Amino acid sequence: MNIGFFTDSYFPGIDGVTYTIRAWRDRLEDRGHDVYVVYPASSHEPDEREVPVPSLPNPFYRQYRVPLYRRLSTLPDLDVVHCHGPASTGLMGRRYAKKRGVKSVYTHHTPVEDYFVQGLKLESLAGIAGRAYVTYENRFLRSFDCVTASTSRIRRDVTPRKLPVGIETDTFRPVSDSRFESDEPTVGYSGRMTRKKHVDEILRLADRRPDLRFELVGEGPVRDDLEAGAPENVRFRDFLPREDLPAFYSALDVFVTASTCDTLGLSTLEANACGTPVAAADVPPFDRTIGDDNGARFEHGDIDDMERAVVDCLDGDRPTRAAVEGYSVERTIDELEEIYGVS
Repeated sequence: MNIGFFTDSYFPGIDGVTYTIRAWRDRLEDRGHDVYVVYPASSHEPDEREVPVPSLPNPFYRQYRVPLYRRLSTLPDLDVVHCHGPASTGLMGRRYAKKRGVKSVYTHHTPVEDYFVQGLKLESLAGIAGRAYVTYENRFLRSFDCVTASTSRIRRDVTPRKLPVGIETDTFRPVSDSRFESDEPTVGYSGRMTRKKHVDEILRLADRRPDLRFELVGEGPVRDDLEAGAPENVRFRDFLPREDLPAFYSALDVFVTASTCDTLGLSTLEANACGTPVAAADVPPFDRTIGDDNGARFEHGDIDDMERAVVDCLDGDRPTRAAVEGYSVERTIDELEEIYGVS
């Protein structure tokens, strides 16, 4: 089967969508399918099944480029179109599916409206733009044959098929690496540094607990401000290569997140697969993915409760890897083949 992934974000940018596309592509191709990735042209050097679309720099977020257009006649013959974003490349994929009469699938990865405040600065203006965007995306989603999402709660007027993006459990497992290990109790985070991720709350905890070491991995528009105000027991790292993440997660005693904008929180489950418990805000999706077997939840914005959850994770042993086996990417690929209509 020829499968087309149409995405508005891709390498060299680093985020959950990019890595999900690579993981799904690798495993689908292992099963004999040809997967083509249509993406915004960048410094990334394409292989024979990666199809760049002319693009421009993004003035609001330099990690992502603004895709323009590529004639449909220049694209390969596809049996199914799978879109991973609602911007120009996603629109191209939907147009291809309509014109060629092939099955169309959309995966909702990110509540994009939560990030508007980063570029627009004013909360009121970001709110207006966000509501307009949600109206647009609702209409966009209804045009697909199938919409999937990691959880059933995506704040959209569609009922998605629940399809977790999946953990690469063969890659994310407990490993040892002296580059990340420490004799001090270590609390860590890995992900984008944006306002809705609330990394500043982790810094508040670090200030309260100088006896703990904090390792924060990631980049984003608020990182400079966070780093400028961080206490001495906090270390910031740029995004790590994918192959280094299992060692980083394994070296942590606790992974912590106060994010209110995740759809699954893949990094939390990857940390679990590496044997590390997770302290997470008691908000979706963590109210469903993080429980007694793999971590502890805290009231968002409550620093006392956040400290309690982290200490709880430090004090007890949990079968974290077993708790997340149901999120294996192999199960996700089984379901994807069913959605695509593979016999």
